[in-house]
Amino acid sequence: MELQHVYPSIPLHRRRIERFLEDNGLRYDDVDHYAMLVDEATGEIVAGGGLWHGIIKCVAVAGSHKGEAFANTIVSHLIAFANAEGYQCVKLYTSPANLRLFESLSFRLLAEAPKAVLMETGIGGMEEYCKGLKNKVEVTSEEQHAGGGDAIPSSCMSRSGVIVMNANPFTLGHRRLVEQSSELVERLYVVVVREDCSMFSYNERKAMVCQGVKDIGNVTVVDGSDYTVSMATFPTYFLKQISDASDTQMRLDLDLFRRHIAPSLNATVRFVGSEPTDALTRRYNELMHQLLPDVREMSRLEIDGMPVSASRVRRAIEDNCLWKAARLVPPTTIPYIIGHLAAHALQVELDTTPKPGLVDLCDNGAHRDMDHALMQRSIRTLQPYFTRLAQLGIEKAQPEHNDIVNIGIEAEQAMLGATGGVNTHKGALFSLGLATVVAAMTGRGGDSPPTGQLVAQMLSDIARRFPDTHGTHGSEAKAKAGAMSGTKAMSGAGRPLSQLKGALDNAREGYGQLFGEWLPFYDNRVVSGDSFALHKTLLRIMCDLDDTNIVYRTSVATMQHVKARARQLLDRYPGVGAEAAFVADMEAMNSEFKAQNISPGGSADMLSLVVFLYGVVRKR
Repeated sequence: MELQHVYPSIPLHRRRIERFLEDNGLRYDDVDHYAMLVDEATGEIVAGGGLWHGIIKCVAVAGSHKGEAFANTIVSHLIAFANAEGYQCVKLYTSPANLRLFESLSFRLLAEAPKAVLMETGIGGMEEYCKGLKNKVEVTSEEQHAGGGDAIPSSCMSRSGVIVMNANPFTLGHRRLVEQSSELVERLYVVVVREDCSMFSYNERKAMVCQGVKDIGNVTVVDGSDYTVSMATFPTYFLKQISDASDTQMRLDLDLFRRHIAPSLNATVRFVGSEPTDALTRRYNELMHQLLPDVREMSRLEIDGMPVSASRVRRAIEDNCLWKAARLVPPTTIPYIIGHLAAHALQVELDTTPKPGLVDLCDNGAHRDMDHALMQRSIRTLQPYFTRLAQLGIEKAQPEHNDIVNIGIEAEQAMLGATGGVNTHKGALFSLGLATVVAAMTGRGGDSPPTGQLVAQMLSDIARRFPDTHGTHGSEAKAKAGAMSGTKAMSGAGRPLSQLKGALDNAREGYGQLFGEWLPFYDNRVVSGDSFALHKTLLRIMCDLDDTNIVYRTSVATMQHVKARARQLLDRYPGVGAEAAFVADMEAMNSEFKAQNISPGGSADMLSLVVFLYGVVRKR
């Protein structure tokens, strides 16, 4: 027999795997790697099995070879392969009929449902996770004993209780569930789902929960595990009916909780919020009542006559409306939403295509040291720093200038580390960094969003605390313009070149052009349904902005030329329509700018700022 490796990403290999599984009564399920034992004489596939993120799937033995220990060979190979990939504990989902077979191959039963079992083999795993939970219980008990402990409420009906939550993100609804549940037990444990397939990462979600409940004395937040059985991870290849998948997945998840997690936390009651809208979650609650000994279902918090849910918050975030999202979450969650919106604004600018002289989805513009992937890596690196800056705005009525600067310096160093020293977003870090602080100061979920006038004034107040810059591209560009101050040349905005404005100057003025002209322009394009609202807003900014990035790379005269070219193109396409012609002209401008080494990077930064601040001040 020959052991062959096939890769599902190759269509020919994928079809071969699918035919083999179909011949043996199974369906294909996503795998990264598949191994086959092939009869060298006949070319027949005798046995096969796949691996996906440390989970063994799609194991099958051809009918004529069952009982010949070929499954052992395949599974042993997959375990070794997974170990080499860094998975020391390997999991397996299979039919209950195969339980004894895999127990003979050293797999341990973790959970079972009528139509599936979950097993694992290797070191660590569920046993190690439960040991960590037990240690958490012991430490918590010791701390409570040392501190005298809180009085047990007379209404306590159980020693310990558990809430399992995804908190994507942590909302006022989650907060209310924790508050109500904590009054009914001596100790409440909140388990945060570890699976990372959400808008917010596991680390962000856990931090939101920890910060959101830290004032409730008898609540302990514990790590989630890799054992969440979700629709994203549960394979269905061995089920006779796909319709059985959701119930089987939920039953396994609840059996894991009943067998392992609840006993490790000494918990006898599980708390859950009611589910008035989502049918799948409502079914999960129904099964919870059936399969667990004590389940308390708490009524859902409502705002504006609608249940508060994480999905409702996410819709507001996707709609780029901070005010709608902030009304549904505690103040401790708002910085994470702001950090997400800031990163989103940078991504929106990056993905706007085509753009003249700038990195986009199609090319690198006038840049030889940047590309789309590098810029994306920079954005991911900066997002947690935007969150930290927003936390300053939540925690302090008047954030200290030095605190903002110190976080900015850390962010810049992290950015340069991620990009190999390439300055991808230094200008955007400054403008968006200030804006995230102000957004947090004004966006605490009041009755209405802040006005543009208020945001502009607060931006100006903070920027005026910053000293003049030296040694930056902007300061060097201003020096260039100053050398021409004896001429009669103007900047293009009715000012002498000696009065060329850099990023700090614009911030000190509260971004007057942005709030007075660019933001209304963008809003009008969005409301009118213009599919090129972003492109035209960029051109509108290029008409007005003293883009010091252009001056630094080329000359003051080139900056004036760029302003004129942007105005010319914008005047040619004032309304909706003529898409093909507009795209062709933008691509022609891009070719021209690349040839002349022109990159309107300052204008790109301002486009990101427009998108972000649009989300801060808009209500609809």
